[in-house]
This record gives sequence, structure tokens and C-alpha cells, in this order.
Amino acid sequence: MEKQQKASLSDVQTVYGGPEGKLWELLMGQQIHIGGLTSSIDLAQKAAIQPGSMGVDFCCCTGAGMRFLVRFCGVAAMTGVDATEAIVKLGKKRCQEENSDDRIQFVLADVCNSGLAADSADFVWGEDAWCYVEDKTTLIAEACRIVRPGGTIAFTDWVLGDVPITPDELQRTLGFMKFPSLQSRNRYAALLKDNGCTVTHTENTGRFADHVDLYLKMVGMQLTYDALRIIGYDQAMLKAIGEEMTAMHTLAREGKIIQGLFVARKQ
Repeated sequence: MEKQQKASLSDVQTVYGGPEGKLWELLMGQQIHIGGLTSSIDLAQKAAIQPGSMGVDFCCCTGAGMRFLVRFCGVAAMTGVDATEAIVKLGKKRCQEENSDDRIQFVLADVCNSGLAADSADFVWGEDAWCYVEDKTTLIAEACRIVRPGGTIAFTDWVLGDVPITPDELQRTLGFMKFPSLQSRNRYAALLKDNGCTVTHTENTGRFADHVDLYLKMVGMQLTYDALRIIGYDQAMLKAIGEEMTAMHTLAREGKIIQGLFVARKQ
């Protein structure tokens, strides 16, 4: 696992409770993960999410993933765990607006210490958000504790690719994205196995580079004013963000950073 010492949970709370979070949603929609609905459907199918099941979404943000699961997959009930109070409040509001609040609840907590009961969920879900968690060893252990025997851990995440990344490239990415660390596919698989799971999928989705290219084009060709409004019309800041995203796009094209997809069954 490659990490930096600066990013922490409070940094992530600041991002998603402020302008940066709004900027990401402008570019990526309510499903703030690479691939949006297509990615969610792909993960749900590979995880064999069943109608009537009960799930937990770790780092659920405003609950778009949970709303997808109850609407499109027939999931009976979802519990979302997130540590940012403003995001949880907004998520509850959006669930009410979409008439899904009877099947979705939120817990304001650190996903490494969720307080949820052991063996209580049919599956634990995550989409491109566990990269924000500092202690990924405890995160995976907590996910495996919550899911019942025979249940599923299913998530996508930003991870290191198969092409080695330089220390400078990594630190630039971690600093820009406020990630404390990035795992590799092999390390995530090892953590799942260490916690009594059989791993069935550890894939590179192949989506990362094309989608970062899309976000750059959107902000450069169509959404420039909207992006500036969110960050107080600071053109220098927008230029700097564009430069960082361009650097990240290069790393994605080189295979140094990818979107990984993981599915595991608890024994």
C-alpha cells in the first residue's frame, strides 16, 4: 500500500462538505464514481445482488448507490455509513425526494467502526470511495464482520495499476485527491482472504482513463462557468485543478492508476 501522511478523515469531510465535493458532483453526477450507472450495474451483476436482500454501503456519500440498488435491483433495505454530516443530511433529503427513505437509512460514523451488528447484512457495497479511508486493513475487517456467512463484499475503488508509479507521481495524486493511500488489487485481495473470504473478482474495469478525459472535456468545453461558480470564480484555482486532472489522466493512460472491481464471498 502506498500512502502519504497528510490526508485524514477530517480532510475528506472538508472536501465532501464543501466546494470540492460540489465540483465532483457537477462533473460526475450524484453517482460520484467512474462509470456512473453502467459501473453500478456491472458491479451488481458480478456480485449477484439479489432482490429482497439487505445491504450496507460503506462511504455511501449522498446514497446514490443505495437508491440504485433499491430501485434497479430490488434490494429490500440499505444502510449507508458515512462520516460527513452535511453529506448524510443531503442524502436523507434526496432519499425522501425519491420516495426511497422507507428502505434506506443512514448512519453517521467512521466505516472502520460502524457500530453495526455482526453478520447482519447480505452484502457490503462500495463505489470508488474506500481510497479515502486511511486504515484499509480495519475497513476490510469491518466489512467482513458485518456481512453474514455466505454473504458478499462488492466494491470498486481507485487502485494502483500494474505499471509501477513513481513516488513523485503518487504523492501528487494523493495530495490532489486527499487520499491517505492507494491499495493494489493484490493487496485488497489478500485482505479479503485474511478475513475469511473467497475472492471471485479482482478486475481492472478499463474505465478510468476515458472517464477522466470526459471530465476534462466537460469542464473545458461546457461546464466552465458552472465550475467557476462553485469555487468562487477563482480562475487560477480552476486552471490548477485542470492541470492536476490532466496529470492524473496521463497516469491512467499509462496504466499506473485504475478503477478496480472486487467481489468476495464470506466463508
